[in-house]
Amino acid sequence: MGTPLAFVMAAVIVGLWWLSGPTYQYSDTWQLVINTGTTIVTFLMVFLIQNTQNRDSKAIQIKLDELLRATKGARNSFVNMEVLEDGELAMLQREFEELRNKTSSQMLKVLHERIVAEQERRHGIRGVVQGAVSEIETLANIKKKPAVKNKTKSKAKKTK
Repeated sequence: MGTPLAFVMAAVIVGLWWLSGPTYQYSDTWQLVINTGTTIVTFLMVFLIQNTQNRDSKAIQIKLDELLRATKGARNSFVNMEVLEDGELAMLQREFEELRNKTSSQMLKVLHERIVAEQERRHGIRGVVQGAVSEIETLANIKKKPAVKNKTKSKAKKTK
């Protein structure tokens, strides 16, 4: 129904009705014809649209059922879940909310542990680097001191 051909047919019908206006002198009957026609078409389209939505919903359910069957570890009891009563669906919804909350708090705990570990690792590296820098500075100072003494001695020798 939602094809370009259907649209063209509807436009032709409205055009013919419009062109017939002068013939019928734009009478009340002439207006009643188009009003009745559009009301009937609208009424029928409601059922057509509902039927299409039901078919799409069934196709999606079949695809989801197949994914559940094919997924290892998935609960097969979820297949055909659309036939459950509202109370059963509400119970499952609460179960998943609890799982989500538990998972969220566990994920936050794991994230916190990773952040703390990373800070400790960085602090440990910073400590190692600072220690290495201190050792290098100490070694540099030790090497500089004798070099300074030698330079002063060599200057003293040169001046003599």
